[in-house]
Amino acid sequence: MPAAKRTSVAAPVSIRPLVEPDLDRADEIFRVAFGTFLGIPEPETFFGTADYVRTRWAADPHAAFAATLDGRVVGSNFAADWGSVGYFGPLTVSPELWDQGVGRRLMEPVMACFDTWENRHLGLFTFSHSPKHLELYRRYGFWPRFLTAVMKKEVTVGAAEPGTEPSGTEPPGRVLYGELPAAERPAALSLSRALTGAVYEGLSLEREITAVQAQGLGDTILLEGAGSDLDGLAVCHCGAGSEAGEDVCFVKFGAVRPGPDAGDRFERLLDACEQLAAEKGLGQLDAGMNLARQDAYRRMVDRGFRTWLQGVTMHKPNEPGYSHPDAYVIDDWR
Repeated sequence: MPAAKRTSVAAPVSIRPLVEPDLDRADEIFRVAFGTFLGIPEPETFFGTADYVRTRWAADPHAAFAATLDGRVVGSNFAADWGSVGYFGPLTVSPELWDQGVGRRLMEPVMACFDTWENRHLGLFTFSHSPKHLELYRRYGFWPRFLTAVMKKEVTVGAAEPGTEPSGTEPPGRVLYGELPAAERPAALSLSRALTGAVYEGLSLEREITAVQAQGLGDTILLEGAGSDLDGLAVCHCGAGSEAGEDVCFVKFGAVRPGPDAGDRFERLLDACEQLAAEKGLGQLDAGMNLARQDAYRRMVDRGFRTWLQGVTMHKPNEPGYSHPDAYVIDDWR
């Protein structure tokens, strides 16, 4: 943005919790900031019917923060607790206040969240071509590692007509968390923690699973294994008002049990995600893949997934976490 269109910060910027009356303003800034940075002609329309601000605030209002200037919201940031893993974003600032330290102020409360939660591996997704973003987060100890591709494919599994059997092959052993009786959900969450803990010690997606269920954003796929353990899980947002947007099923997180035959389990999980999209009447399946997970990425390309957005994940400490060649995990930390 040209310097003439920016506003100097004369009064001090304040940081406080983001509260419900702020959400419309925070959502507007989120869209305009990303749209402006990417050169979208009408930046306020960027992301369409996808909703990141309200969904993330509702998932954990205590981990959502607002920057204010003269009492008006000018930016926001969100932290997420995945057990031993924590990440943040989207961090957005009104474009007229870019490069004036507002983003640094919004980093302070999320770093405090991570200290409180005692996450041991922290991360974020940002623009790989932006030295400004990389330098901002480097100051807080984050280091850029592999690219992450946000990929999409057309849903080709046929959806069922009402009252008929679904076309295609139903993935064996698939259970939807949202269809479980309330009494069975704690056990399902325990099995989910065991699975993600096998992928990376202490990793837990319970927050995301329960948020999707409570807000009606989609559903979580549970793949039953040969014994009592899970072979895989996928937390899916479906349609407008979720992080997916209209006509999209977005796999916010997916993983399979590591070890022998993990690649085959991953194929089953992708089958189940596409089947869920078809059952919801959605035409596109989106999923993020860190390119350090080489075989998982190749398998998605072979299935027809293509990259529509690419960024880089930054990590603190500078270690792979669960992004390595033997991991079959879907996520993108946006």
